[in-house]
Amino acid sequence: MKTVRKANLVLMFLVLTFIIGCKGKSETNQNVDELIIENYSEEDLYRPNFHFTPKKAWMNDPNGMFYYNGYYHLYFQYHPDSNVWGPMHWGHAISTDMISWTEQPIAIYPDELGTIFSGSAVVDISNSSGLGEVSKAIPIVAIYTSSKKLEGNDNWKQTQSVAFSNDEGKTFTKYENNPVIDNDKIKDFRDPKVTWDDDRNKWIMSLAAGDKIMFYESKNLKDWNLLSEFGQGIGGHGGVWECPDLFKLPVIGTNESKWVLFVSINPGGPNGGSATQYFIGDFDGTTFTMDKQFETALNEKHDYWIDFGRDNYAGVTWSNATRKNGSKLMLGWMSNWDYAQKVPTETWRSAMTIAREVQLQKNENGYRLISNPVKELANYRGRKYKKENIVIKDDTKIIDAESIDLAKTEIQFNISNLQETKYTFKLSNHNGEELLFGYDNTKKEFFINRKNSGNTSFSEKFANKITLAGRTSTNDNLSGTILLDKTSIELFYDNGETVMTEIFFPNTPYTKLSIEGKNQEFILDNIEVHELNFN
Repeated sequence: MKTVRKANLVLMFLVLTFIIGCKGKSETNQNVDELIIENYSEEDLYRPNFHFTPKKAWMNDPNGMFYYNGYYHLYFQYHPDSNVWGPMHWGHAISTDMISWTEQPIAIYPDELGTIFSGSAVVDISNSSGLGEVSKAIPIVAIYTSSKKLEGNDNWKQTQSVAFSNDEGKTFTKYENNPVIDNDKIKDFRDPKVTWDDDRNKWIMSLAAGDKIMFYESKNLKDWNLLSEFGQGIGGHGGVWECPDLFKLPVIGTNESKWVLFVSINPGGPNGGSATQYFIGDFDGTTFTMDKQFETALNEKHDYWIDFGRDNYAGVTWSNATRKNGSKLMLGWMSNWDYAQKVPTETWRSAMTIAREVQLQKNENGYRLISNPVKELANYRGRKYKKENIVIKDDTKIIDAESIDLAKTEIQFNISNLQETKYTFKLSNHNGEELLFGYDNTKKEFFINRKNSGNTSFSEKFANKITLAGRTSTNDNLSGTILLDKTSIELFYDNGETVMTEIFFPNTPYTKLSIEGKNQEFILDNIEVHELNFN
């Protein structure tokens, strides 16, 4: 709030100076009414309309996500006593649709084994763990990293522990024989993601271990055996590997299925800082092996990231929540370790991305993931603006805040017959702040430019460069979905083949959306804008 009020005080001073300087001139020469003078609170200006944030304090990675009995559960890394990272707990929120969330009491607290780092939770339908009171409820079993700082140095002892719930994930009891996987050798040994292997009737755990992923098996979620390792010298290695997720996906339009492995990395993302890469292959119950065509393409150019923007990290999928078409549902942390602890909010820090549906497609270039906002978002659509065949000359206004609230908006657009030009969308306000994004067809790359988006001074890494993502689709037409909240933009191009997510902090809300083609007139075939309604 201090940052916002300071900015508004400066603005008021400039306006007063302007008025005094114009004293004696006719009122028609004064442009004071062009400036917006409002004393926004942090809550009004920056608290998202439809992305989950805790009521207070620090949040990072999503954890333990599962679906059961009508509710989606989201646990998250949480430091309740500060707005920066610290002793980790598991915070908790629930939703019936992955859009509107209700925060719950803290679910898991630190203990003598350490703080509660990232992990997962499963619905143990058959009570394979023996930890459930099956006559009352199917047990929810959480598997997480216990992380304890060693005395006399900066190292941590990281082991894997279990907790179980017999009240559908509201409260948890620690397993008496923790840790279930001990460790005295590996420094970074964390973030267990457990999934049920239908083909072989056993639980599989993916565990990050520095520069590789270690796979374990279990019949009861308590006794684990090491199976194999994957990753050394493969993919991105600009930083430590974290938050893996192994799952099976059908290939769209075929009878084929492949296994997908998410691996988050910090630093080493395609645009700096933290990001999440993925690998496509096969899993035989013991070993994950990359698909040969995928491996060849990866070695030629590593552009296999679930999101090319700077603010989507540690994303994982919901357990027990596969769609009828076989797709998975995921959600990520909408920030970046380069600056997450410095962003200009004080009451809370960080938000989650919109929930996304993840699918696998295959074309002549091989396999590639696509992701799009979950269909439940459409239930919140309110006022609509739709227009076709718009002639774009120079900087052309599409819509402004008098028609649609641009801080809670879903937009779809299509441009056919792409020309050799740069297509730039611009979000702007009356203070001259602007967020630029779009597609440069001369370079075949998407971009986001937040250098003049508002408050960027809190970190030299926040707006030090333009974010870029090469286009992988060869389609002559460009389609896209844009999600706008108060402080975030999520871009889904080419049916989700290229995704970009970034945050921003304007000093006053954006009030206009415009578009231009660099030195070239073109037709915006259609655009449909939905204002999203939330209580």
